[in-house]
Amino acid sequence: MSAHALLIDFGSTYTKLRAVDLAARRVVGSGQGPSTVTTDVRIGMTLALADLERRLGGLPPFRHRLASSSAAGGLRMVTVGLVKELTAEAARRAALGAGAKLVGAYAYRLTRDDVAAIERAAPDILLLSGGTDGGNSEVIVANAAALADSALACPIIVAGNRNATDEVTDRLSRRGKTATVVENVMPEFGTLNIEPARAAIRQVFMDRIVHAKGIDQAHDMFDRVLMPTPAAVLEGARLIAAGTPAQPGLGTVLVIDVGGATTDVHSIGKGGPSRPDIVLYGLPEPYAKRTVEGDLGMRHNAGAIVEAAGADAIARDSGIPDNELDAALAPLLADVERLPRDACEHALDRALARAAIRLAVGRHAGTIETVYTATGPVSMQRGKDLSEVDVVIGTGGPVVHARDPASILSAALADPSEPASLRPRRPRMVIDSEYLLFAVGLLAEVEPDAALALGLDHMRDCATEAADGHFSAA
Repeated sequence: MSAHALLIDFGSTYTKLRAVDLAARRVVGSGQGPSTVTTDVRIGMTLALADLERRLGGLPPFRHRLASSSAAGGLRMVTVGLVKELTAEAARRAALGAGAKLVGAYAYRLTRDDVAAIERAAPDILLLSGGTDGGNSEVIVANAAALADSALACPIIVAGNRNATDEVTDRLSRRGKTATVVENVMPEFGTLNIEPARAAIRQVFMDRIVHAKGIDQAHDMFDRVLMPTPAAVLEGARLIAAGTPAQPGLGTVLVIDVGGATTDVHSIGKGGPSRPDIVLYGLPEPYAKRTVEGDLGMRHNAGAIVEAAGADAIARDSGIPDNELDAALAPLLADVERLPRDACEHALDRALARAAIRLAVGRHAGTIETVYTATGPVSMQRGKDLSEVDVVIGTGGPVVHARDPASILSAALADPSEPASLRPRRPRMVIDSEYLLFAVGLLAEVEPDAALALGLDHMRDCATEAADGHFSAA
């Protein structure tokens, strides 16, 4: 009898299941039920399992039962650093890479208003950084004192100047705060070290947050909740990009997830300067990078997309006359769960998705500019160079269910009208048609070869789809 894995996503709206045959490396069934985390997570999980059982005609025994979660608001985090462009930015990247939803990011010395705002945000975890090792310790100590005196009850991860660690943890622990110390997110000026903080965030998530959100009520229905769902997607993308010793991956990858509330972008690759004469400005970019655009959700922020892209651009791309755009947009603004119902609404959805992708990838990608110095012009790169990305993966309903997903994903590509943007130039474009990236990321923890084969086999090439609909690295 074949061994199977059950891969679970406790989402904000639905609890989603994927049953995978590990030997055949394919999805054999899917199921879902409402997410009932705010009441009793077992109710939604039971309904999802019943749905899966009905579709399969019975549940197989599972070797692995692994879960991720974005329920109950996801992993809400606040970051605090010293300088906005340096340690505070390093902390922000660590939080996003760990799958967190940032509800606050602060730099410099915390004010009373800052502390009050943090208390109102009620984060699940706070990441406290500041100062290079041996550098400024005054600010991180002062911020620790302010947090110690606050009503904040969440765990605090300390990832700052190692010379200040003892005083920081003493101040926090004396006031009953839970502090976890990891390596500095920026031990030296310009050196990024965010993996230890990411690992600590994930560990706190598994040890404490899963319990705090009530997900462990259903502990007999799964083995472990491994990570927040966005982190699982990032890990799935990392595996598909890098491959395993037994099978190559796809190379550098850009994942675009267009959702109703946000548009998330993940990139896997070094992204450094492509030529020796280009100078990198600012912090080095993480190999696995995630950004979240909270103003580019297809439903909750449809009006913001129009404002950011320009009403004339949306009207032109959708073919809707300028004077009719407001009327066409009104139903979406009134009902965030509305699906397109006619040709006009399909055209508007396509234009909104293209605009969200163009803006989100533009923010995620780096730029290059010419700076004139005393010794002559210098080409300077800010951010991550995505111009040579091998594969763009699209996911999320507006892309997966589009009539022409290639035309939507093409909005991510380099545009001659924006020559400074380092967006992809000639990538393959594929679709995560069955929302499997989270499942690939979970399965990668225990059976990476099966996870990679599963991911590759379910990526649909939206430009030159093969007869069987499958995509491979070859």
